[in-house]
Amino acid sequence: MTPERFRRLQAVLARRQPDLTVLMEGVHKPHNLSAVARSCDAVGVLEIHTVPVEGWTELHPAVSAGAAKWVPTHDWSDVETAVAALSGRGFQLVAAHPDPDAVDFRAPDYTRPTCFVLGSELRGLTDRALALVDRTVTVPMEGMVRSLNVSVASAVMLYEAQRQRENAGLYAEPRLGEDRFRTLLFEWAYPKLAMHCREAGVPYPDLDDDGEIVQMPAMPAPEGARARND
Repeated sequence: MTPERFRRLQAVLARRQPDLTVLMEGVHKPHNLSAVARSCDAVGVLEIHTVPVEGWTELHPAVSAGAAKWVPTHDWSDVETAVAALSGRGFQLVAAHPDPDAVDFRAPDYTRPTCFVLGSELRGLTDRALALVDRTVTVPMEGMVRSLNVSVASAVMLYEAQRQRENAGLYAEPRLGEDRFRTLLFEWAYPKLAMHCREAGVPYPDLDDDGEIVQMPAMPAPEGARARND
């Protein structure tokens, strides 16, 4: 870990938006999932949510450009559970869907905690999902084609949210609490060691200003290991 790399991680994490996210219902093509994740990373989304088709979410490494490493994905068993959890955290749920009540995607206030709800490539959002969202929006279309690819639509809306939040100063100061910031920073900087610490139930060690570990944690001996008497 070089000091330059560590400061880059700090700067990116300081601009993460914990109250901006997406929920993808039934988006099954890995390249679309990956493109959405890449856009989320680009605008500072902290984490994304999916209701996968096959029970898990698979990202395409070439399309995501490593975004999965920086934007974790939370899979939900059904859209009702996902919406209940996100609504309980104060998110407004905004669906991209061209119904009669839909407004221009630039009209809502995205400085509020916001979750964009996106549907599958072929059928869009299910009626179950649409019954649960707070509002619907559309992206104006001037051509013969009447819809955008799901990854393109998500990028358009995410960048409108980014524009509003930048103007409101929401990227100017870290949005994460000190403890969570420190935890995520260590996991970004030392992912393998972080995994070993979690498995062993050992707290993450402190880092100095250049990202160096102050003192390596004492790991317990593997279960079943026998002490040596030298």
